Order: sequence, then structure tokens, then C-alpha cells
Amino acid sequence: MLCEILNSGLLKFSEYKKILFLRKIIGQKADSWLVLNKITQFLQNQPLPLFFIYMIWNESYECLSRKEMLELQGKRLRNTVERVYHNSPFYRNKMQELGLSPEEIESVEDLVKLPFTVKNDLRDQYPFGLFSSPMSEIVRLHASSGTTGKPIVGGYTRKDLNIWSEVMARTFSAGNCDRSDIFQIAYGYGLFTGGLGAHSGAERIGASVIPISSGNTEKQIQLMTDFGTTALCCTPSYALYLAEMIKKMGVESKLKLKAGFFGAEPWTDGMRKELENKLSIKAFDIFGLTEIIGPGVAFNCSEQNGLHFNEDHFIPEIIDPHTLKPLPPGEVGELVITTITKEGMPILRYRTKDLTSLNYETCQCGRTLVRMDKIRGRSDDMLIIRGVNVFPSQVESVLLEFSEAAPHYHLFVDRINNTDVFEIHVEVRPEFFSDHLSQMLDLKKRIAHRLQSVLGISAEIKLVEPRSIERSTGKAKRVTDKRNIYKQV
Repeated sequence: MLCEILNSGLLKFSEYKKILFLRKIIGQKADSWLVLNKITQFLQNQPLPLFFIYMIWNESYECLSRKEMLELQGKRLRNTVERVYHNSPFYRNKMQELGLSPEEIESVEDLVKLPFTVKNDLRDQYPFGLFSSPMSEIVRLHASSGTTGKPIVGGYTRKDLNIWSEVMARTFSAGNCDRSDIFQIAYGYGLFTGGLGAHSGAERIGASVIPISSGNTEKQIQLMTDFGTTALCCTPSYALYLAEMIKKMGVESKLKLKAGFFGAEPWTDGMRKELENKLSIKAFDIFGLTEIIGPGVAFNCSEQNGLHFNEDHFIPEIIDPHTLKPLPPGEVGELVITTITKEGMPILRYRTKDLTSLNYETCQCGRTLVRMDKIRGRSDDMLIIRGVNVFPSQVESVLLEFSEAAPHYHLFVDRINNTDVFEIHVEVRPEFFSDHLSQMLDLKKRIAHRLQSVLGISAEIKLVEPRSIERSTGKAKRVTDKRNIYKQV
């Protein structure tokens, strides 16, 4: 009977406040008969919507009305602008160049008056030039990988770390995880934000944490089976590699995994399905940047219909990357983020170079937080080949349409005799790899045709043996561009 009530979905959203009140009475893990009794008493036999069983960490903020959210954002934005103006020479100079004073920022509508921040600003101010708190209040430092040039540095006060663990707790709760779960953190620890960010969020919800970090794959799988890991945190490419090794070792039946929280690199819905099928889990996307706070800026809920943006801490905008003008909800453009609660290193209107869109409709899970569409690419990852814009994520989406193709590939671009040459190495699954030339030629032709129809450009397809493309324990490198015509932004 309880299951019938929970799944009937007939209660209107206007009754949601009743739901919140009821949950406070009975708690998440109350005895089912007590739940049924309280439901009957309080709602007089009205059936409950499906989102009653969704876990929401902080309903006070995750379920605010749009009016309440805008008021909160406006207040916090004003405080942040005051803070950076008086504590950051960089932002004070930027605002003075525009003839802008803090008093002119009264609401979120005034956000467009503020200056943009770009990655080069962070590098130019290396290491601590963007801090708005004295070093005596900075309790932790993180930095980006810094593959070229100076790394991007992030400074955190105790309050900032508390905010970080809060947004990560929301992330894991949205994946229906709680204190009964065992988290295996296979993101890198150290300067990279992934490991410690996930770690603090898992501890915040009371879960057990295995801080194994990245790499050491056989040990990862040993602990996963011996300790009974239920939630895995790592990059999606490494999760795929773990799945391959788990199958190779024949230990699938020993796994207790139920959820995976994957981020730090672009991945498609096709890869999500691949991970869910191979690991028998529900795969959740998490989004974040060192410049903003780390992972936890936005997250999937169980609906997997966009990523909920923690907009009580980070205000998102979508702009036209060419005109820099704001775009309306639903239109694809460049994501811009302003932090409104950080103390150590607040950031105004940071141009992420990520291309996405925003959806302000209330999610089925009950959260009112704006949802960000999956990142469609990065303008600085974009390849211009023979005048056509190409994103690696587009190639991945096409390859995952083919059952014969493994989700491992590499793009090679070169310029020969003033002409761009585009080659894609595609790994074939073991069960389909064959010495029969006709079968391989047919697969190659089908992939090439489909890619050309999607990308609008032809590519030379090279089918390679299973497990011949290098695996990564961190971010997967998908592109080798030998033309040397792009600069890292």
C-alpha cells in the first residue's frame, strides 16, 4: 500500500509545503507503517507525488520560490561587490575604469553592469592577487593542473570550506546517498579540487569515506569489493577503465555499487548509459571549477534532466560569446558565473568558456534551482577544421551510437600543404574486432558517413585494436592538434 501511495503521483505541486512539513515529522528512514499512518492523518488519504521519496539535503534553499531566490541573490551580490571593491585592488580598478561604484549594484538585474573576469586575469594575478581575505584567514590553497603556464590558484577561508561541503552534500543527497553509504573517492587529492571536495561532501552527509585517490586500479577494485563501496567518485573515463578491469577480473557479482558521481571532463549521455550498464549504477554528472570553488557548483538529481545550479551561492548567466550580451533562458551560449558567498576569492562574472543553456522550470524532483543543460563543449576546446567548428563531445556522441565501437577514441588534426587533415582513431570492442577485412571496412564506412552527416566535415577513420588507446586515471586527452594555431586561454 505504501508503494502505491508513493508512486501514484496525483498530488499537485501546490501541496509541496505539506510534503516538506510531513518529512520533518517522519524523517527519511521512519518505519513504513508509521509513514503510512502519518500520511493518512495529515493528508487525509491524498496520494503523494513521486518527489516525496527524493532526497533533498537543504530544502530551505534548494526549493525557494523564484522571487525568494532573486531577493537572496540580490542581498548576497551586494555584499560580495562591497567586499571585492574594498579588499581587491584588481576589482576596484576594474570597477573604477567603468565608473562603477558598489552602491549602483542593488539587485541581480545590475549584474550586467559588473566587469567580466577571464582566465588570463587569474594568471596575471598569480598567486594571490585576487584574494579578498588576508592570508591569515586563508586556511587552504588549491590550484588547477596548470599544464601550460601558471596554474589557477584558489584560496579558501573556513566559511568557504563549509560552503563547499554544503554544496557537495546537496550533490550526493540528490543521488539518494546518505550515512549508510560507503564512498570511494578516486579523484586525485592534493592541489586538484576533486578529491578533497568530494571527501568533505561525503563526510558532511555522514557517509563512510575511502580516500584512495586516483590510479592503482587493482587496489581500487580490491577495496571496492572488500569494503562494499556503494558510491564511486572519479572521472567518467577512469570509471570506464575500472569497468573494463572489473569485467576482466570477473568480480562484477561482488560489487555493491549503486551510484557514481562523475565530472572533471566532458561526457555524453551515451557514456552515461555505458557506465550505468557496465557498473549497474545510476550515473550522476557533477560540475565545478577551481576558479569558482571546485566540484559542487551544479549537480544531477535522479531525474537526470539537467544539472541543478547552486544559485544561492553561484549566479549563472548565459551570454553570446561574441557580443557578450545576455541570452534568454533556453538559448545556448557561454556560461558566466558570479560567486556571492565566498570570502577568500570571490569572482565576478567569470567567463567559463563552457557552452550550455539554462532552464528555470521546476524539476520533477521538487527543486526550484535553475537547471543547466549538459555542457555541449568548450569554446577553447573547439577545433576549427576547414572552417567548421568541431567539438570532441560531438564525435563521442556519434561513436556511442555504434555497438561495435568502444567509448575510447582520439582525434588527430594536422595541416599538410596548407590543408587541414582530420583523422579519428576509434577503438573497436573485443567481440567485434575481426580479421575479416570486409567487416572492418563496412564499419569504418558507416562511422565515417555518420560523422560527416553530424559534423558537416569528412574525417579519415582508423579502427584500432581493443585497449590500444591509452587509458587515463584523470582527465582523458582526446585531441592532438599538430597545427599549433590555438593558444590555451
